[in-house]
Amino acid sequence: MRRILIIDDEDDIREVASLSLEATAGWQVLTASSGAQGIEIAKVHQPDAILMDVMMPGVDGPTTFRQMQQTPEISHIPVLLLTAKVQGVDKRRFADLGVAAVLFKPFDPLTLAEQIAGALKWNPSPAPATRVASSAPK
Repeated sequence: MRRILIIDDEDDIREVASLSLEATAGWQVLTASSGAQGIEIAKVHQPDAILMDVMMPGVDGPTTFRQMQQTPEISHIPVLLLTAKVQGVDKRRFADLGVAAVLFKPFDPLTLAEQIAGALKWNPSPAPATRVASSAPK
């Protein structure tokens, strides 16, 4: 099972993204509300990938990413940035950082796992099995 860390200062974004990844892909989701908290969680839990907001108060996503790259225990973890900024200059700046991908807000909760899996070249995860009651007589 894949483990994803979502770092975003907005509670709603963390919750929607978490529910989306758990429901559509069956991934385990960890969350953090700041870059510093995210770094500590990543060190302890070693997620398979990190989905991080670009604009956060205090330390922003790109700065947090650079700090992660300087931290040997987590520098190998792929990071995907999540942003509402879609200007060409912003896209180039984010790409130049060396992140695995840049995803855009608003995102579609039904396809978020596919976008992450595609960007990281992961085989798609089957959706979690749902139990169906049988109405056939025994």
